[in-house]
Amino acid sequence: MQKAAEEQRYEEAALLRDRMIAIENISQKQKVSNINSNDIDVIGIARNELYVCVEVFFVRGSKMIGREHFFLNELRDMTNKEIISGFIKQYYVGNMNIPSKIMIEEEIEDEEVLSHILSEEAEKKVEIKSPKRGEKLRFVEMAKNNAKVTLENNSQDKYEILSELKQILSLDKFPNKIETFDISNISGTNIVAGMCVMQDGKINKSLSRRFKVKTVFAQDDPRCMEEVIERRLRHSIDSTKSGFGKLPDLIFVDGGITQIRAAKEACRKCNVEIPIYGMVKNDKHRTRALIDEERKEIPLSENAMNLITRFQDTVHDTAIEYHRKLRDKEMSKSRLDDIEGIGEKKKELLLKKFGSTEKIKNASIEELEEIKGINADLAKRIKENLE
Repeated sequence: MQKAAEEQRYEEAALLRDRMIAIENISQKQKVSNINSNDIDVIGIARNELYVCVEVFFVRGSKMIGREHFFLNELRDMTNKEIISGFIKQYYVGNMNIPSKIMIEEEIEDEEVLSHILSEEAEKKVEIKSPKRGEKLRFVEMAKNNAKVTLENNSQDKYEILSELKQILSLDKFPNKIETFDISNISGTNIVAGMCVMQDGKINKSLSRRFKVKTVFAQDDPRCMEEVIERRLRHSIDSTKSGFGKLPDLIFVDGGITQIRAAKEACRKCNVEIPIYGMVKNDKHRTRALIDEERKEIPLSENAMNLITRFQDTVHDTAIEYHRKLRDKEMSKSRLDDIEGIGEKKKELLLKKFGSTEKIKNASIEELEEIKGINADLAKRIKENLE
């Protein structure tokens, strides 16, 4: 399998990998019969620069009846012992199916305390053991190997893309956290920015953020970019416990050389050094390349380019949706709030029923009168003011 991968015969390598997994699964079912205990969970752990994978085998009545795996991230500063200890606390406390024995690779410091807590929870004796020899040790090693295979299958593409970025951009460290920024405005009005985050090779939309530009009042995207990135960086500098978390390992900006230089100036003001590259588009408004401060285009694989394209599209959508929301809010406010007799409550009821000021304008007098508190005179006034 390794030889096929090195020679770029990827389909053959994948087939061999699948055969290997199938053989391991057969071996697991054969070997489990050698474990005499009736009620055992076996925990294996594997990790790389992206994730930690915890694999749990369930052995009941000398037979493996199932397994589960869990992917964990943001645990790079923790040891395997700390991860296993934390996993046991989170997984088994409150679990209705606590086994009599939990087998792990190596002893953990709070083994006795956890055994006592789980014994009370299960109302039976629960042991946490790290076997040193025999079939039980081999079974723990099998769980560990299975976790490794599961981890490799899950994160191979992402790991390869991030490794590629690290190498081709000459980064000092693995780019586990990448952030990208885009500015959106029309003729300098309602200037906003979107920020999106790629965490461990996956675009995490829950970490997206939106900014209203505060210090720039004309169409000047580079100055807007500088302001927004400086504000974002200061959130993490002031407190890593803020909603922004740690500083990014790498920043992409939507745009070319001027946006790159603006982002670098923001980093200089915050006294941080973060690699910055621009994402530029072609004439058809599709992502063409990454560029550096010297306008040099960075050659990337198709997989990496596809991921960056999705990243750029995501941040663009985040920014433009926020801009539209503010623009629509401003339009509805400026037209309805100037009508005598329309307060916040009536405005809310009107927009809830009709959806927009345009539909309110096109509604009949009778339809407007259906709104609580709006009589014929006020309905006519609404129509006149919206014409």
